[in-house]
Amino acid sequence: MTAPRIDLAVFDMAGTTIDEGLRVYQVLADTARAHGADPTDEDINRWHGAAKHEALKALLIDNEGIPPEPDRLALVVEDFRRRLQTAYAAQPPTPLPGVLDAMTQLREAGIKVVLNTGFDHDIVGLLLGAIGWEGDTIVDGVVCGTDVPQGRPAPCMIFRAMELAGVSDRSRVLAAGDTPRDLAAGVNAGVGYVVGVLSGAGTAQELGSHQHTHLLRSVADVPALVSAKTLEQAR
Repeated sequence: MTAPRIDLAVFDMAGTTIDEGLRVYQVLADTARAHGADPTDEDINRWHGAAKHEALKALLIDNEGIPPEPDRLALVVEDFRRRLQTAYAAQPPTPLPGVLDAMTQLREAGIKVVLNTGFDHDIVGLLLGAIGWEGDTIVDGVVCGTDVPQGRPAPCMIFRAMELAGVSDRSRVLAAGDTPRDLAAGVNAGVGYVVGVLSGAGTAQELGSHQHTHLLRSVADVPALVSAKTLEQAR
């Protein structure tokens, strides 16, 4: 790769860098139902890419529009975490094809790579441990929905990733994810590259209907995008 046009790549986790079979959304639905809600598939789809504690809080709003008390919500979130841990133990997640090589290429080119996710740190630990991505040998940091005041589509996680990476120029940041909320977070953050990837929950039709700069098959294609744009700028 030639000199990069970006300083930071911010990647979503489930469906973007990690294949977990979309089990998180089935577990989200199962947990909500176990605690008295009756979400439809559309209700669950609406929360793709969201912080899971925010999703559960919304799904458990009662018929009078009252959200669950904080103590009850904490118990529900803990139940969700246990159920997801069991699901991942039964069917361990794996890195999506070509993603590890892509992240290695980016970092070797001097581009920081930070993961962001709607999971909390306990679930992130399970995921990264299962695929051997622990420590700082693979990425430069991880930002969780619980680390910031608001999850996606707010830009807070991207801004936090920029802080961790020491990057201040938003035009030199690439944000990629597999859901409309990922794209909205990138747009709201004002980053230079808002990339939808087709490796997870979102289809080309769905992601294409939301504001973005690029649609790619996978994060594996990001190094080629960076190289192409760098060469184009140099002409």
